[in-house]
Amino acid sequence: QFGWRTKYVWYFVITMFFGGGVIPTYIIVKETMLLNTIWALIIPGALNVWSAVLMLNFFRGIPKEMEEAALIDGAGHWSILWKIYLPVSLPSIATIGLFTIVGHWNSWFDGIIYMNSPEKYPLQSYLYTLVKSINFKMITAQDISTLQNLSEKTLRTAQIFLGALPIMLVYPFLQKYFVKGITIGSVKE
Repeated sequence: QFGWRTKYVWYFVITMFFGGGVIPTYIIVKETMLLNTIWALIIPGALNVWSAVLMLNFFRGIPKEMEEAALIDGAGHWSILWKIYLPVSLPSIATIGLFTIVGHWNSWFDGIIYMNSPEKYPLQSYLYTLVKSINFKMITAQDISTLQNLSEKTLRTAQIFLGALPIMLVYPFLQKYFVKGITIGSVKE
């Protein structure tokens, strides 16, 4: 219904092809005084054009008859949004949410760039620094006898497993939405 819709969508899609890069993003984060805060990790990745394109295509695939039936029943635009479109779109929202969470969870580079002190690193950045170089200064005298029996690969594997554990715990609860969200744009008969 919006006349300039296609041009408007392409305006945002082009930003996916030609991103600003790490240095301009760092400068903006620095100038907005977000360095060394949790917001430096959240705000730059909060608006994802790819997720918006997926949701746009999902909403284009919803039959217009659902909206027309609700309008005939006397529902307003907000009521249609909350009672029809939102429940129908839960699988795609959960899928995009899972993609976003896993993408940010695995992003170790952002924490190293935006956090000045290792105490504020997110888990993946901290694990990355541990895997790259084990800091034996943190080990106490009591732990030395235990560590002599462990190989370096065993320690790194345990660290990586602990880093993946939260996502492995969340995934089974989102799996039913994830499967629906992946197949939502497929051909239906």
